[in-house]
Amino acid sequence: MIQEFDYAILDFIQETLRSKVLDEIMKFITHLGDNGIFWIILCIILLIIPKTRHIGFIGLLSLLFSLLINDQIIKNIVTRERPFVSREDIELIIKAPSGYSFPSGHTSSSFGVAFVFSRFFKKQVAIPVFILAGLIAFSRLYLYVHFPTDVLVGIFVGLLNSFLAVLVFKQGKKVYIKMKK
Repeated sequence: MIQEFDYAILDFIQETLRSKVLDEIMKFITHLGDNGIFWIILCIILLIIPKTRHIGFIGLLSLLFSLLINDQIIKNIVTRERPFVSREDIELIIKAPSGYSFPSGHTSSSFGVAFVFSRFFKKQVAIPVFILAGLIAFSRLYLYVHFPTDVLVGIFVGLLNSFLAVLVFKQGKKVYIKMKK
């Protein structure tokens, strides 16, 4: 039943929103999330600036947790095929991603960093980052490479990753301060 609902949403997007212009925009947006590279670069820039160094570090921790929890653990337990696999009539406009579908790694990593930023930055920074994370997540649906439930769970896993990253950073900071004394 859930998969039927997932396909209904994906088919609705395909039937009502697809256009050549939006195809190009969505391909660009989804590639921002490839391998978390956009988020990694952003976090490295924050690492360079002393005032934001801790935020960049926590963002990178969140991305590491996304790689471990999302891509190495959950995907290999659930082993859900991607939506285009069982729909032969779907023509992908990007190279078919490898690996399993559930949950969305693009979404998990994007929202993980967005949640970290929302904790440390003002709304002027956090809101655009959430918008970009949302666009990356939506692009995965538009491109028919993830189910809506993959994306929803990816958002939740991103929240979990950000929480763990902050927790690990705080605990590491406490240990460092104790060792320094």
